[in-house]
Amino acid sequence: MASTSFFPPRPSSTLAEIASLTKATLVDASQAEHRITGLASLDEAGPMHLTFFENLRYVDDLVATRAGACLVSERFEGRVPPHVAVLRARRPFHAFVEVARQLYVDALRPSTGLSGQGIAPTAVIDDTAKLEDEVTVEPLAVIGPDVEIGAGTVIGAGAVIAAGVKIGRDCDIGAGSHLQHALIGNNVLMHPGCHIGQDGFGFIFAGRHTKVPQTGRVIIQNDVELGAGTTIDRGSLRDTVIGEGTKIDNQVQIGHNVTIGRHCVIAAKCGLAGSLTLGDNVALGAMVGINNHVMIGDGAQVAAMSGVKDSIPAGERWGGMFARPTRTWFREMLAVRRLAEASGPETAAKPDDDRDEGRG
Repeated sequence: MASTSFFPPRPSSTLAEIASLTKATLVDASQAEHRITGLASLDEAGPMHLTFFENLRYVDDLVATRAGACLVSERFEGRVPPHVAVLRARRPFHAFVEVARQLYVDALRPSTGLSGQGIAPTAVIDDTAKLEDEVTVEPLAVIGPDVEIGAGTVIGAGAVIAAGVKIGRDCDIGAGSHLQHALIGNNVLMHPGCHIGQDGFGFIFAGRHTKVPQTGRVIIQNDVELGAGTTIDRGSLRDTVIGEGTKIDNQVQIGHNVTIGRHCVIAAKCGLAGSLTLGDNVALGAMVGINNHVMIGDGAQVAAMSGVKDSIPAGERWGGMFARPTRTWFREMLAVRRLAEASGPETAAKPDDDRDEGRG
């Protein structure tokens, strides 16, 4: 059967080359010329694959693996089967990722693969738009008046870049994305279906809902990555800002006037209400919801599926509904469980004789 991988690796590498790339130690130097043609998990790897081990939960998979080589820390290398070449690494998974980045370069950026370099014949580009050299515009994309796009940027199929939007160099704008009222930095990656710069959700109620004009912008700084289906509202009076190096997962909603600092990580399906602020290096687990006007301090972490209604000091870890410091949250959950256990099993409800009257 033909290979079904959409990301064929680059030419094979020897274990000596992998050791040099990752700064790992090849325990048996006689295996230096053994070639690796791909990467795989412990349980699926074969003799031509490189794998890694870092978590005791998978020790049974390690013992049974058929991999050709395994990146592993010194602590666990004794558990690697004798037929598997050992690459001793201080941080095995980090080393594995370094190899993956070399073997599968094409997987590092979103791509539809619909066209090569240049402008597709079916793309629609306004005469006043300014595109630097080496911009790629895929089929059916639309680029409006006074748009500016930097060299090396790819505009995906069916994307719409509205009037006046500025996009920096070496960006990828995913298929079906829509950008308006936005300034985008360099090396920004947007996966398919992102919507940037539409109205924020602003109304006043005086007998009926009256719309508040949303006249701000979205500013996305360099090296940001946005997951598929992410939505970022433009500001009402001030701008919505996404800081340098921040990584945002799929289907995240970011409201108007939000400021997100540098190098934050926001997992899937988070909802950020308007006018809140995240400091630098903040991490939000999946499906976190944050109330408006809240401040999350630098380096703070919020557990998945938490609801945040209060500001969080820098460096703290919070979780729960509503979120509080994780130690408090865990103590409360433990106390509730102990209370439930102390009360014993529930007694079966007795039949209600009155309700049964008149039944056959």
